Amino acid sequence: MLIQNCFGEFFGTFLMILLGNGVVCANLLKKTKSTNSGWLTIIIGWGLAVSFAIYAVQFYSPAILNPAIALVFAVLGHISFFQAFLYSIFEILGAMFASIILWIYFYPHWQETKEASEILSCFSTIPSIRKSWSNFMSEFFSTALLVGMILTFSFYHFSALVSPLFTGGLIMVLGFSVGTTTGFALNPARDFGPRLIHSWLPIANKGNSDWSYAWIPFLGPLLGALVGMGAYWTFTTFILGS
Repeated sequence: MLIQNCFGEFFGTFLMILLGNGVVCANLLKKTKSTNSGWLTIIIGWGLAVSFAIYAVQFYSPAILNPAIALVFAVLGHISFFQAFLYSIFEILGAMFASIILWIYFYPHWQETKEASEILSCFSTIPSIRKSWSNFMSEFFSTALLVGMILTFSFYHFSALVSPLFTGGLIMVLGFSVGTTTGFALNPARDFGPRLIHSWLPIANKGNSDWSYAWIPFLGPLLGALVGMGAYWTFTTFILGS
């Protein structure tokens, strides 16, 4: 069962990054059919990528796909901390493998794209305005909202057919609002795995992988997820009394 769950986390995250960052590549890389299609395309694409990745693996695995949420589930006792750690490793590996596939798939287009920042954005997040405390708060707050809302969904007892759609819709609304300042990683695996691959691959016209920023989309979601969980627990315990 553990091996099956780990594979589900690997494959689900692989699909999520392949589809989500695939939309980013199609938008930012030169001479694709949807070059410069805009933020709207990216947000809708990412929301649907999350939904369909969950659909693809939830029938045989937890379909967590996010180390920050795995940490929350471990704190709540839904899974063990060892499972959370193991799932996180496989999620990062899935994100890395998807990034390699995207590099191969869009191979001619890297050569046509001259902006190093646009190439890096196809792999990981870059802030609109670089200000460490503000960027950290953006990732922290947006992930707290994500986790708080996902835990709130449990009150409605959504079916397995409906729940992924609400999760994808939540990703979209976060992207349209609080996600506009940093590109809203919300997920350490989503940023760290692809950034690592960006640093390793011989990508045409790439610059540095901006590791001085990488701690923000890694640590911000982890701490934000815990605060979102804490807010949910406080509300349900002391306000609702459940």
